[in-house]
Amino acid sequence: MLANILLLVLDTAGAFLTLMLLARFYMQWQRISFRNQIGQFVVSTTDWLVRPLRRFVPGLFGLDMASLLPAWVVQVLLVAIELSLRGAVFSGNAGAVLLGLWGVGLIELIRMMVYLVFAVVLGSAVLSWVSPHAPLAPLLHSLAAPFLRPFRRIVPTIANVDLSPLVLLLVLQIVLMVLGGMRGNFAPLLFGA
Repeated sequence: MLANILLLVLDTAGAFLTLMLLARFYMQWQRISFRNQIGQFVVSTTDWLVRPLRRFVPGLFGLDMASLLPAWVVQVLLVAIELSLRGAVFSGNAGAVLLGLWGVGLIELIRMMVYLVFAVVLGSAVLSWVSPHAPLAPLLHSLAAPFLRPFRRIVPTIANVDLSPLVLLLVLQIVLMVLGGMRGNFAPLLFGA
């Protein structure tokens, strides 16, 4: 019982930190200004970690690796802690176990990215229907645009209704299902064959 409570607290804190780091990564990737309430919140919650890392972790092709790498490390640590608290016994050599932890952590990081894109696209779609002039609407539209662009080329609008967000959300659900199946592929590395 105590282990489950500890897992809940650690998972919540780790997921929050990972989502903030990914939001910072996405906003910098899309060159979206941080001079808004969401941007300031993201910077305030991640600056303590990202700013010192920038001295050691360079950007890659214009991507902010100082935001992305710690998000991956957080997910790897969460996987290791979760498995340890659940009583998992790691067997095999240490290199295979580390490779398995990094692999599962990467899958979890991609899963968190999908959840963030899901939330951004859903929020953008809802605001476009309910309150298109809301202060948050331009930020969400800018973040969602690169993900919706390929689907807007394929899915026609019907009576001026853009159905591309629904198709993208369906594709994201399928990606989440595939990622769930891939996580089990790392079990032989973690627990021995």
